[in-house]
Amino acid sequence: MSENRTTGVRRGVRAAGVGAAAAAVAMGLLSTGAANADTFVPLPDGQKVSPAGVTITRTHESALISPSMSANGAGRVVWVSGTAIAEVTDTPEGEVGPWNGPTGRPGSNNSSTHGTSQLNTGYIVGCQVSIADDAISAGLSAKINTTGGGVGGSLGISLGPGEVKFVQISSKDILTAGTYAIDYQDAEIEIQGCAGYAQARAYTVVEVIGDNYSKTTLYGQPFSIG
Repeated sequence: MSENRTTGVRRGVRAAGVGAAAAAVAMGLLSTGAANADTFVPLPDGQKVSPAGVTITRTHESALISPSMSANGAGRVVWVSGTAIAEVTDTPEGEVGPWNGPTGRPGSNNSSTHGTSQLNTGYIVGCQVSIADDAISAGLSAKINTTGGGVGGSLGISLGPGEVKFVQISSKDILTAGTYAIDYQDAEIEIQGCAGYAQARAYTVVEVIGDNYSKTTLYGQPFSIG
């Protein structure tokens, strides 16, 4: 009985030791997790109505921000989700073809299209530069480069201080009047080369072809990527 008690005490000590070690490991993991925790950013819905008969709506937008696996201090990753909806009441019936240069015809706004009206959505990403409404209205778009992409894969971009890029998530041709939607879930954008702060914001563009060409853009709320 004495042996049993001793064994019980030893087991209790071992259990206490294992418990303490597990607690220490857990504390370490929690500390590591706190330093490298993902940040979830819920973002507001938005809508824009154009006199040209176009209504753009964005709903269920969010971003999940993580440190880059490269752990170099100049990289980070963001997973973005949302739904972009375009309601188009009138559009010429286009024919999908190769991209062509600006037509220069009256009412065309000197636009370049690939033959159809289109819904296009993605994100503007900037390094150490504000991409708020006043910056865009001041002509920030003239400095922006475009990076293609799609909802099915990871998009990697390199950004230096003061650089801004459009990162396209997806696009959809609008062949006839109607309602069109792009739904994306956890689309990954990896940013490298930006040692300072980075910002992003959603954009959704609807272009309607024809002699009365129109371009309607809805921007989302800017958010920090760290």
